[in-house]
Amino acid sequence: MTQAPMTSRLSRRRHDREIVALAVPAFGALVAEPLFVMVDSAIVGHLGTPQLAGLGVAAALLTTAVSVFVFLAYATTAAVARRVGAGDLASAIRQGVDGIWLAVLLGVAVIAVTLPTAPSLVNLFGASDTAAPYATTYLRISSLGIPAMLIVMAATGALRGLQDTRTPLYVAIGGFAANGALNAGLVYGAGLGIAGSAWGTVIAQVGMAAAYLTVVVRGARRHGASLRPDAAGIMAGAHAGVPLLVRTLSLRAVLMIATAVAARLGDTDIAAHQIILSLWSLMAFALDAIAIAGQAIIGRYLGADDAEGAREACRRMVQWGIASGVALGVLIVLARPLFVPLFTGDQAVQDTLLPALLVVALCQPIAGVVFVLDGVLMGAGDGRYLARAMLITLAVFAPVALLVPSFGGGLAALWWAMALMMTVRMATLWLRTRSGRWLVTGATR
Repeated sequence: MTQAPMTSRLSRRRHDREIVALAVPAFGALVAEPLFVMVDSAIVGHLGTPQLAGLGVAAALLTTAVSVFVFLAYATTAAVARRVGAGDLASAIRQGVDGIWLAVLLGVAVIAVTLPTAPSLVNLFGASDTAAPYATTYLRISSLGIPAMLIVMAATGALRGLQDTRTPLYVAIGGFAANGALNAGLVYGAGLGIAGSAWGTVIAQVGMAAAYLTVVVRGARRHGASLRPDAAGIMAGAHAGVPLLVRTLSLRAVLMIATAVAARLGDTDIAAHQIILSLWSLMAFALDAIAIAGQAIIGRYLGADDAEGAREACRRMVQWGIASGVALGVLIVLARPLFVPLFTGDQAVQDTLLPALLVVALCQPIAGVVFVLDGVLMGAGDGRYLARAMLITLAVFAPVALLVPSFGGGLAALWWAMALMMTVRMATLWLRTRSGRWLVTGATR
């Protein structure tokens, strides 16, 4: 046995251990997040249909308001991981603190906008006259928890950069349990109705933020990092986040266009489309967990001036992405007779759903590569390229998707357009990783 194959196997095993150690807890934390809305829906649903409809509108607004700031997690992970790789833990924690201060400022700004405009926002989303008051109540109260939600994002990014995905998992589980208990107690025990659900969620979110802040403060004191706001550091975090914000908005535009096209196809198609989107989101959690591991690992290697280690880790994570995508695709095909009836008993919806679902299954290996390379380039701090690549993808996808109804295509044709979108994303990301231009080493990019 030659030395080279032995070294290669040992390297793969090392990368595998790192990926699993980071990705598995990250997956658990990702799955816990949407459970907040599910718990709220289950509890509020027993109050009545108008209350549940109001919750649906308010939850959609809150999700949109918070999701555009996901760069707080992504940019912080990359910046912190680089400093960890460089061996400067004090600076790494300081970077995380800057991200948290940025989250506080953004959260306060969102509250200032949301509180006075809540009724207008609810009407903009088309809430009925009976649901609108409940949606406004829930939105106004829940908006008070937005700073805590953004702190959780930034602190999660900091801990991921520190190669810790277990703490976010524990905090997410604790927050989910507290949210359920508080909602039940305040909605029914205290008789506060939908307002009780909102307050329960806010309290749980504040508790999660407090748990994260405790961990960060302890780390800062241990390593002598300052906790005071630093204008230069906060501005640097905001500057790094702008390209990722463009990327996120472009991706959301893709999803909104797809939903709008599905709605034009008819009620049966939009119903089937919503089911597929739910499954797509669930599968994305599994693939995003590998991407999160990629952000932390790549950032650390580049911070340690180990470009070859970063390249090897990238290759191994791509293999993981492909394997995970194949497994998910096969699972969709084999399990579809079991889970499709759980979503709908309407035979017309099922008949529309199945061909599109097969398209989704076929493109899962592509999705696996896309998620991994997205995470790799985020970990490298290559946000500007990610923004440009996503804008190119949007420019290709939008006209193709919008032409689907004109050419008499159905839901399967729309999802072939989504497959094209993922293929374009894969091509742009693959070209970048092949070029090696993302391999910028050092404690800062």
